[in-house]
Amino acid sequence: MKRILILLGVLVSLAAAQVVFGQVTQGVITYETKINLHRRLPKEREEMKAMIPEFRTTKEQLFFRGSESLFKPLIEDEEEDIVGTAGGGTFQMRMRQPNTEVYMDQNETIFISKQEFMGKEYLIEDTLKMSPWKFGTETKTIQGYECKQAFFTEETQMMVMGPSGPVATPQQQEITAWYTDKLRPFLGPDRFNTLPGAVLAVDINNGERVIVAQKIETRELKKNELKKPTTGAKVTRAEYRKLVDEQMKNMGNRGMIIRN
Repeated sequence: MKRILILLGVLVSLAAAQVVFGQVTQGVITYETKINLHRRLPKEREEMKAMIPEFRTTKEQLFFRGSESLFKPLIEDEEEDIVGTAGGGTFQMRMRQPNTEVYMDQNETIFISKQEFMGKEYLIEDTLKMSPWKFGTETKTIQGYECKQAFFTEETQMMVMGPSGPVATPQQQEITAWYTDKLRPFLGPDRFNTLPGAVLAVDINNGERVIVAQKIETRELKKNELKKPTTGAKVTRAEYRKLVDEQMKNMGNRGMIIRN
């Protein structure tokens, strides 16, 4: 029995070596994320469409080397001034991209999410979980790489403001990803990193949030480009969600929306 187990281990290792052979395992991918702010407004907040722009665009980078990867904003603390109209006048609103980082070590099956909320930083450490991907037959080319299609439906919650305060509303998210097997497997932006290749594009709810690779650099990383996040209060995912929900209730009816 012991010999059989050893043989199986060797076969698995050989199969893994064949998958990795010829794939790029180190570099940087720059993504552009485009969020449709109007689509995220609840029906009772339709009037806010005249006050805010329809889209907001940000840029992030994914550093990868060996079994590790780190996804973070391209420019930390980046601020954007948004000008809108309301009541016949104009107003200016400043939006800042939060300092959010997603770190993964596939060999150790470690997944760490560094979140910034209300001026404080939190570290959410978890084990790597596989998403229930299904594989499609379509292909597309992104930045010169032929990509295959994968998708799944995710059950989630959206915090919206009801007449008496925030309400958690069950929602479904349709997620479609495009990945290439010419780069390292288990690699992708944000939490979309459990496919047998590198995810170069993600579409959530048919255009509500779209992430697309804009630049792919296959090079050796500099000394401090990929570092495991260590700053922030350590909490579980459930504790962080409870903290956010409580803060939403304390803020009252201010029209905020948070999608978990």
